[in-house]
Amino acid sequence: MPYKQFEEYNIDVTEGIKNQFKNIIEDLGEDTQRDGLLKTPERAAKAMQFLTQGYDQNPEEILKSAMFKEDYKDMVIVKDIELYSLCEHHLLPFFGKAHIAYIPNGQIVGLSKLPRIVDIFARRLQVQERLTHQILDCINDTLKPQGVAVVIEASHMCMMMRGVQKQNSVTTTSGFRGQFEKIETRNEFLKLISTKLS
Repeated sequence: MPYKQFEEYNIDVTEGIKNQFKNIIEDLGEDTQRDGLLKTPERAAKAMQFLTQGYDQNPEEILKSAMFKEDYKDMVIVKDIELYSLCEHHLLPFFGKAHIAYIPNGQIVGLSKLPRIVDIFARRLQVQERLTHQILDCINDTLKPQGVAVVIEASHMCMMMRGVQKQNSVTTTSGFRGQFEKIETRNEFLKLISTKLS
């Protein structure tokens, strides 16, 4: 049986984006009727919808769906969360890792929900600075922990492929709330995310 991938897209939206991509490709001087490009506008339309699907998802509801009462008051860290997003200035990808920590205040959250939150906000047109604070504020406002920390390290194709063309640069952004505004708690978090377990 041949491989079949099932994806759902709004037909009208896909058609509109497809036509725009066709126009862009033609304006660049290409022939959209040649074999390699015949289905490219539709593929690009579907890819763009996939890469921006975060607009249709509610991160607060995702967190609320897996919150549990628990008397645990120490740091919880999920690090090295892969993220892929689109720079809103050039529509080029940026990608890297997010590190998240929180200190519970009577409630914990299912660990898989933290990467889901990263994905929801990353799957929008973004800048890394806003992405960092959206993740931070969502966890802080929904879970209401004693503290939250978020660090993102990412490489930006808009700097690597165009502009200054610096292939080895990495951008780091961070945000801290509550207990993580204390230097000793912040330093413990930063030390733990930089340490590799053997």
